Amino acid sequence: MIEKLKSFLKQCRRILTIATKPSKEEYIDYSKIIAIGVLLLGAFGFILYIIFYFLPL
Repeated sequence: MIEKLKSFLKQCRRILTIATKPSKEEYIDYSKIIAIGVLLLGAFGFILYIIFYFLPL
């Protein structure tokens, strides 16, 4: 159990030393991609809602 914890902490430390803060350009690019994904999912959900709203069941 202790060995697993030590291994996990070692991996966490390695990741934190490799990780860097994204630049402003990267942050804006990621934000655009996420916004496009949210809009696409919202549009898809809205289209499904309209289809099922007008279908006579």
